Amino acid sequence: MHKGFFENYKNIFKSEDLRKKIILTLIIFAFFRVLAHIPVPGVDVTNIKNFFASSQLLGLLDLFSGGGMQNFSVITLGLNPYINASIIFQLLTMAVPSLEELSKEGESGRQKINQYTRILTVPLCLVQAYGMYFFLHSQRIVPVLGVLPLFILALTMTAGSILLMWLGELVTEYGIGNGISLLIFAGIISRLPTSMGQTAASTTGGGFSNILLFTILALIVIAGIVFVNEATRNIPIQYARLVKRGASTGSGTTYLPLRINQAGVIPIIFAVSLVLMPSVVGNYLKGVNNPTASSISQFLTYNFNSTGILYNAFYFILVVGFTYFYTAVTFNPEKVADEIKKNGGFIPGIRPGRSTSEYLNTILTRITLPAAVFLGLIAILPQIMQTMTGVSTLSIGGTSVLIVVQVVLETMKKVESQVVMRDYDSFL
Repeated sequence: MHKGFFENYKNIFKSEDLRKKIILTLIIFAFFRVLAHIPVPGVDVTNIKNFFASSQLLGLLDLFSGGGMQNFSVITLGLNPYINASIIFQLLTMAVPSLEELSKEGESGRQKINQYTRILTVPLCLVQAYGMYFFLHSQRIVPVLGVLPLFILALTMTAGSILLMWLGELVTEYGIGNGISLLIFAGIISRLPTSMGQTAASTTGGGFSNILLFTILALIVIAGIVFVNEATRNIPIQYARLVKRGASTGSGTTYLPLRINQAGVIPIIFAVSLVLMPSVVGNYLKGVNNPTASSISQFLTYNFNSTGILYNAFYFILVVGFTYFYTAVTFNPEKVADEIKKNGGFIPGIRPGRSTSEYLNTILTRITLPAAVFLGLIAILPQIMQTMTGVSTLSIGGTSVLIVVQVVLETMKKVESQVVMRDYDSFL
């Protein structure tokens, strides 16, 4: 098994087609990193970097731009608007009948939904660009801009985000794997050398043992993510035996795989935007000249910082709740039960129709619990790691690790499938 695994990857560069795809992907990665270091003119990049380093939410958003937001580059918005548009249409597909029907039309329907997503990305870019400017201006990070300079700033950021979206689609079509995911992956990985250098410079005395402990815990976390991401609950489906003109057809048993982690990384992204609201409200109330407001402000800012127990508990609960919510949105037991019934299938011991739907819903609720708890632990992982190891310069961001591992697994599967297909074509 292991021999076949390594043999597949040894054969990657023997295929001219795969070599071209890998080279194209690496060229786009390099261009992406160059864009992340081209700043928008007229701003103090040093102040922005210091400000971003003190905010967890902005740090998470900066992941999707590969440091472009922290550098206030032309790709400051990164892929955030496109990701937001994709999530919006994914939710609308479940709620709007016309979009649901469009999603069932196969490749043509998927292309139309993708086109709608691209169109929605443009106004989201403009709104987020103006929002970014006004937010940084309110914090006195960027100066006041006139109407024309502000319009040019927003237009530049929008163009940069659309360019990134186009580069991601190029990788998807002509490169290896999902382009959007791979660009996010490249942005996260690009931070690793800097973090490791800071850690090496700050390590003295017994710091090496902490880094060793950190490395062991990191490997355990990665193994856990792989296990949960790949784990499924297989539901047996029995199909009735059909007899046509004396011939028996259509019989057999198959399995319906229910993924343990149906929601992926989306619950953490949703939760992090809400968990920071108490501290935002607390900072706002600091300026209010009222004793009650001052007391509330002091309570919120003290308890809802990234190291506080109340903050991490609230974060954990939000992730668990959003995991159940997003799983319920993306997986419809009634629809699956109807499809099974239409195809002449049934779950052994369970009546087709409503009973099957209730059974699937019960199974899904049970298997979602360990996934929700795991995602909650991943979300508060940075604080856990810092507390156990004392290493703050090389903290593992749970969201970033989850994204990296999922992208690597997805890309490996696609590369393996292309290698196997090449070998199959050669055999024929």
